[in-house]
Amino acid sequence: MPRITALPTKIARALQEGGPDAHGQMPERTVSDGGANPCRHCLQYIPAGAEMLILAHRPFPEAQPYAETGPVFLCADHCKRHEGEQVPEVLEGSPDYLIKGYSADHRIVYGTGIVIPQAEMMAQAGKILEDERVEYVHIRSSRNNCYQARIDRG
Repeated sequence: MPRITALPTKIARALQEGGPDAHGQMPERTVSDGGANPCRHCLQYIPAGAEMLILAHRPFPEAQPYAETGPVFLCADHCKRHEGEQVPEVLEGSPDYLIKGYSADHRIVYGTGIVIPQAEMMAQAGKILEDERVEYVHIRSSRNNCYQARIDRG
């Protein structure tokens, strides 16, 4: 069974404690309006009035042509990392997502990308992970291409 993998705690803590983002800039600190501000670490929506960070994130170990970098939200205070096979709150709100497989060397495995209804996402990710060339799957916004989380083999 595939599992959702949130932003690693080590990365979240470094950013929450004032470390630079993927562009070498300090994350912007602001207050959540309670709208669609999904924290990539706890995978919950950041509540209205809570401080949050906006930053550039590259969910890859190093810069390379396939290493997309984009904006993400993070709770400003320490939060508990999402764990488990259940689909978290922030992945229930959109009607569909872009998912695509990546190889062990962090390159897109062409032919795996698909915009899929949310209800079918985990089953399709499981099918993508059956391809031996695929190491993991990214979940991205189908509208803005923002990184949400990744899916790994269970």
